[in-house]
Amino acid sequence: MPPMTRVMEIAETQIARRLATSRIVALAAFEETDQAEAAGSALVRAGVPCIELSAPTLAVIRGARRVEGLLVGVGSVHTADDAETAVRGGAHFGSSPATNMEVVHACRELELPFFPGVATPSEIERLMVLGLRVLRVFPAASLGGPGFLQAVAAIYPDVRFIPSGGIGPESLRSYLNLSSVLAVCTSGMVRPDLLRSRSYDRIEWLAREAARAAQPRERGPR
Repeated sequence: MPPMTRVMEIAETQIARRLATSRIVALAAFEETDQAEAAGSALVRAGVPCIELSAPTLAVIRGARRVEGLLVGVGSVHTADDAETAVRGGAHFGSSPATNMEVVHACRELELPFFPGVATPSEIERLMVLGLRVLRVFPAASLGGPGFLQAVAAIYPDVRFIPSGGIGPESLRSYLNLSSVLAVCTSGMVRPDLLRSRSYDRIEWLAREAARAAQPRERGPR
């Protein structure tokens, strides 16, 4: 496994900072390029400037990248070819629900920031040895939700997590309240039915509600 280059370290740090600002990653699967552009624009207007595309085509990635201010990730990166497609499309980062060392290697060669998935402390430690400090947790809800993340964060305080899987609007804040959580992936905004009906105003409204959930709660008087 090649060591992480300085360029790669800088790129991953920059992406992590943008994720920490957005705090929410909107999961989406598009069939058409114009859907990616329209939905991406709606997210940016709502204050959720980050999207992760599920198994996208090259055209869809490029369509999303045309949206100014939108951080574009590619999910379900299972092979080296997937990683290459993400890079060719101009994606800012890639991710996967699992850890495939071939993909980790390919992303380092391509200098694509990549967040592999973990579900156990053993997987976390294995990736920490390689210098990775931002990891996907999947399936977060089935693993125990915020309680699981609190437990592993106590053992690995230097790792930041991006939970995904089974996280809806009702549970979003419980994850965002954890200091170990860099950002949360949710599929509740860019829904297939809204894309089919091209209800981008509804996507914007849902995203705006999610953005409010990401804001720290104000403390009342003691």
